[in-house]
Amino acid sequence: MTNLEGVYTALITPFTKSGEVDEDALKKIIEYQIESGVSGLVPCGTTGESPTLSHEEHDRVIRLTVEAAAGRVPVIAGTGSNATSEAIRLTKHAEESGVDAVLLVNPYYNKPTQKGLYLHFKAIADSVKIPCVLYNIKGRTGVNLETEILAQLSRDCSNITTVKEASGDLQQMKDVIGATDSSFHVVSGDDNMTLDLIEAGGKGVISVASNLIPGRMVEMVSLALDGSMPAARAKEKELSEFFKTMFIETNPIPIKTAMAMRGWCEEEFRLPICPLSTEENRRKVVQVVDSLNIPMAK
Repeated sequence: MTNLEGVYTALITPFTKSGEVDEDALKKIIEYQIESGVSGLVPCGTTGESPTLSHEEHDRVIRLTVEAAAGRVPVIAGTGSNATSEAIRLTKHAEESGVDAVLLVNPYYNKPTQKGLYLHFKAIADSVKIPCVLYNIKGRTGVNLETEILAQLSRDCSNITTVKEASGDLQQMKDVIGATDSSFHVVSGDDNMTLDLIEAGGKGVISVASNLIPGRMVEMVSLALDGSMPAARAKEKELSEFFKTMFIETNPIPIKTAMAMRGWCEEEFRLPICPLSTEENRRKVVQVVDSLNIPMAK
């Protein structure tokens, strides 16, 4: 696997009522994703509450996802950290576990310079042979990977093949596409910007929404990638309220709540992530899930 294309699901990490990783629920979710036609799976990202997983849990969730996928779809493991040495350890372990690629979020809180970002990502990429997907999300990390540095990384590291763009800045995404060659792929980190990015030359999405509606996301993105943009836009319109509602509070609170409402997991989070803060927001999630006639988990 050298590039992402299509719908890759940023998996939630289900927990039991006692607070442990619910491995049975995770396996069930993975089967649902694969049966629904997603292009791949992304465990231990922000949606998977990775900052609250112990290193042992992080390694186990990745290994379990690889085992459950059993080669049927690629697995891209979230292994980023704000400490380069820790990210290298997580990334090497993921490679040893059999993942197809890794997802490397911008270092958070310490706000490195652009030179620091370059050295950080290059050191991680140089430590492994598998493809590396960079994850640019200033809103949660406090730092933006500028286009010039991203393009330089794509040239200097043959295994840095893709960026997940969640800056919310479509022009920046277009600039990245223009600054890199055709072998480098740009995918959306925001469900509601996926079609805009595909129109600009992007290749798909690492999706939050597809946790619960994988088949509908696959249909929408497949139509767009096949050039049937009016039909894709019609699907987007049907899902727009769902996309909006899944971010009325911090991700993954709404999507995990919606998953629990349909029986895929317990409504359990790890502090400082907590359940929905207001009953009004809970009603909004209930309404949008019911409006799409989303079935219960089997």
